[in-house]
Amino acid sequence: MNLVQDWWAAVTRGFTDTHTTAVPLPALLGILACAVVLSIPRVTWRWFGLYVTFVHELGHAYAALMTGRFVHGLRIGLDHSGRLVSSGRSAFGAAWSGFWGYPAPAVVGLCLIVAFATGRAGAAMSIGALILLVSLIFLRNLTGILVAVLSAAIAQLLILFGNPTVVNYVVLALGVALSVGGVRDLFKLAGVHTRRRNRLSASDAFILGRTTGVPAFVWLTGFTVVIIGCSLASVWLLWGMLAV
Repeated sequence: MNLVQDWWAAVTRGFTDTHTTAVPLPALLGILACAVVLSIPRVTWRWFGLYVTFVHELGHAYAALMTGRFVHGLRIGLDHSGRLVSSGRSAFGAAWSGFWGYPAPAVVGLCLIVAFATGRAGAAMSIGALILLVSLIFLRNLTGILVAVLSAAIAQLLILFGNPTVVNYVVLALGVALSVGGVRDLFKLAGVHTRRRNRLSASDAFILGRTTGVPAFVWLTGFTVVIIGCSLASVWLLWGMLAV
């Protein structure tokens, strides 16, 4: 019981405490290098990409909940495929949910970097820990459950035992890694629409185009605007940290 009380006290403390950490150039370059190593080589992307896919599918899920849709469950495959099943009467809700998959990692990455820059990394970690716990109810396959449980467990351990500086660096590193991963996924999607069109039926843009009547390239453009916009904002924030 004391552990639960300590955990909840740590979660609530994250919303009230602020803590800023200076990031020297070598540390920031190291974080950027790690993000690239996680996202570019296939051997590391095979595993980190599962987490990016998890964030992608949670983007669909929480966007669906925002419009009153009911989320029946989501699945994640070892090949980085994902599938969310939701239901509702609103055509807008289906399109809104369908859109916020690919942009989700870049949006979350930007939010984490903003939280770090403003001294609110603790609040970001508390929110993330709660979201990950709630998200466990959505998973419907072993791969997804393992990714979600591991992510949630790490978040809870950081909440309980991580000092503010460690939490700050983890939030910053995760924000940068998700930003890079989001851009990588965008290039992968573009490749599906240009070179690997045999996989087109699995593209969110293709599915949205087929279900809404709005051409797939419009949805691709929307993904690109949000992802690149978030990435540029993240770069601007990181540059500002170095200028301080």
